[in-house]
Amino acid sequence: MPIPTSRPLLVDCDTGIDDAVALLYLCRTEGVDLRAVTTVAGNTSAERAARNTLQVLEVAGRTDIPVAAGAATTLRGDTLSEAAFVHGDGGLGGVSLPEPTAPLDRRHAVDLIIDTARQAGGELDILATAPLTNLALALRKEPGLPALIRHVTVMGGAVHHPGNITAVAEANIGHDPEAADAVLTADWDLTLVPLDVTMRENLTEEHRQRLLACGTPVGRLAGEALDFYFAFHEETALPFRGSACHDPLAAGIAVGEVTPKTAPRLHVTVDTADGAARGALVADTRGIHRGYSPQPGANANVVLETDGTFPDLLVDRLCQARK
Repeated sequence: MPIPTSRPLLVDCDTGIDDAVALLYLCRTEGVDLRAVTTVAGNTSAERAARNTLQVLEVAGRTDIPVAAGAATTLRGDTLSEAAFVHGDGGLGGVSLPEPTAPLDRRHAVDLIIDTARQAGGELDILATAPLTNLALALRKEPGLPALIRHVTVMGGAVHHPGNITAVAEANIGHDPEAADAVLTADWDLTLVPLDVTMRENLTEEHRQRLLACGTPVGRLAGEALDFYFAFHEETALPFRGSACHDPLAAGIAVGEVTPKTAPRLHVTVDTADGAARGALVADTRGIHRGYSPQPGANANVVLETDGTFPDLLVDRLCQARK
């Protein structure tokens, strides 16, 4: 499937296993103009996520991309526990990689986001695959940021699907609900990619073995890191050895290679109260039986259905020789 005309892209992530696979996919997708990567505390610390990012980009041959670390705590000052039980110690499934040769950008992630947006002249796309603290802080520092951004794609939330950190909350939204609410209600064009679709696009052990056998460095890294991720999913979420395609699927949607089958424009907010529903995404889906006719206050395109073919495309891409 051809990629639409390339636009500059910034990725804000918390580089664990699925973030790493998404970055590898973007680096191997012709026409993607990846300008910068920023990191935030989530799957691991912001600093460790930045180091992981530099290592992953080096495997992909992209040491030219600036990487900056950002928020170490949530907007209200909470420190998140690292998700080693999901992503392994260090965040990459226990895979050992050489120390990165490229230096970390000295700017704070918030400044790199704002600087990259200004340099792109209103054409920058943002893909967020992590808690939304950096983007919320960027909105505080530069209230005019939405006018500098063409589109934002967020992997996060659960509409009809259960949450994955509580019964109702998904990690990227639930780890910093205040930041998520600020980002989802900001005045920019936004697409939300929730668990409703990412949990239905699954990598399998057959996919992983293809990655290990295909002979490309990015394929091997993905295959090795996914081993830990598969074990977690099989134990907690899926009835087979495999994993969801959370961040990679959002990346495919962000660059236009995946066209959602159902993505109504809905009014969405986040529950920020300290109760059982804290961090829940509240999406107005009451129009489900009427074809999701336009609704007042709608602020996000919410992807509810994809065609299920992305895992094969992802593996094929990571197994392609570098051009």
